[in-house]
Amino acid sequence: MLYSLNFETLHSLFFILLALSVCSAFIFLHPKVSLNYVRIHIGIISLPPLFSVLSLIVNNGSKVVGPWQFDSLSWLLATFVLTIGLVVQRFSVRYLLGDQSYRKYFVLLTLTTVVDSLAWFSDDLRLLVLFWGITLLGLTLLIGLRKEWQVARNAAKISGQQFLISWLILLCAILWVTQTTGHWQLSLALTEDNITLLGSWEKTGINLLIILSVIIPAAQWPFQRWLLDSVVAPTPISAVMHAGIVNAGAIVLFRFAPIFSGDVAQIVLLVISSISVLIGTGMMLVQVDYKRQLVGSTIAQMGFMLIQCALGAYVAAIIHAVLHGLFKATLFLQAGSAIHQKTQQSRSPQPPSLLWTITGAVVGLFVGVCYLLTSHGETYQFISAFIIGWSVFYAWKQLIASGYGYIGRIVGFSLFLVLGVIFIALHAAFVSLLHETIQTVEQPPILAAIILLVILIAGSIFAAWSVRHRSSKVYVVMYLWLVKLSEPRYDSVDSHPTYLTRFTFKGGMHDEYHIS
Repeated sequence: MLYSLNFETLHSLFFILLALSVCSAFIFLHPKVSLNYVRIHIGIISLPPLFSVLSLIVNNGSKVVGPWQFDSLSWLLATFVLTIGLVVQRFSVRYLLGDQSYRKYFVLLTLTTVVDSLAWFSDDLRLLVLFWGITLLGLTLLIGLRKEWQVARNAAKISGQQFLISWLILLCAILWVTQTTGHWQLSLALTEDNITLLGSWEKTGINLLIILSVIIPAAQWPFQRWLLDSVVAPTPISAVMHAGIVNAGAIVLFRFAPIFSGDVAQIVLLVISSISVLIGTGMMLVQVDYKRQLVGSTIAQMGFMLIQCALGAYVAAIIHAVLHGLFKATLFLQAGSAIHQKTQQSRSPQPPSLLWTITGAVVGLFVGVCYLLTSHGETYQFISAFIIGWSVFYAWKQLIASGYGYIGRIVGFSLFLVLGVIFIALHAAFVSLLHETIQTVEQPPILAAIILLVILIAGSIFAAWSVRHRSSKVYVVMYLWLVKLSEPRYDSVDSHPTYLTRFTFKGGMHDEYHIS
């Protein structure tokens, strides 16, 4: 009884701290409150992430209390989202000082991060769709924060339209599930007995709706436009967006994993995500604008994360979402120093040694084969073996084969081993943390893995051939297409635009092309 009382008291205290954070933000909104109050506000919003870290450490199993579900995953996501929000708000104290939307910014960001964290505690599907909708609304308002700027208003309008469509599609999927199973509570609606009430065509229909509702906020092809337009938002907003909101697709799929299992929708998600990986990587390579390079990287990384979900590797997807979020938030917050860092790179990279490159290929092949032979031979393990082998080869090539002399290769080899140990330790820690929430799902057939590899390898080979033949029309067309695809919507400013742009290629060729 005492443990139950303490449990309920602790989690009630967490919700009180979240409410206190929101109240603090609205207090700061009042014009008579001094701007110095923002430092008090930062202190207040630091309490919920500290509390969630403590709860994550002492958490013992999964518990459902009323409309809330408390488990390691929900505490991890709350810690992640609230910590990102805290860091970004602390960064913004001086970064946005003097902006006319300064007070409104802190209110919207606090509300968005708090509601987003609550969404993943919700066991009631009505609360889940409500909180997720408020999160998307808050993100839309943040994108259009500078209303005096027409480009920002247009970006917010485009994002809001796509978010609304995504939210309505998710609402339809949830209504379909609840009407069939008779339960609004997620933990009851997705039990094995209730899932059997769904026919095969119903599962496919629900899964396709969920996929569509996920790929839109994840900026997957062909819905990447809103993320490209959102670069007009202040950099701290982009940091929160790319770190804590865009990668929420893996969480939605994780929560609905019992339905999203052994279905043709998995193959559909594989194909869409694979195309997004190729397109996002291409955008990142052709863009010279630093923030748009990061946008292209996010599109590709979210595609890879959804591939993991489609293969049933939900723990790997959660690890990817968290680590990518921390990494991408860091890159956005240091975007202002990107030009300075670029100018410091005065020494050109040394061509990799052929012998060491071949050695790296052998090491990568050996690691991949060993991983495959020691695994269960499932579809996900087959893909993982390929990715791990390629990653080992690439890391070896960059750290060792391209090293400067023996000392450089010794340092690179040491760093290679350290990174390997860190990866293994992080993976083991996350698996141990999330072991009670791991969903046992049916993986797609091996044909899905073959389709995935064919798309990725064929796209990579085509890109490599095009780069080696930069004077060919194929390269020019692909280059211009990727540039146009990664540019914002100009027709929102000019109804009849005609653009004349000069492109300079690395091979020395330059010419003028019209883009309409």
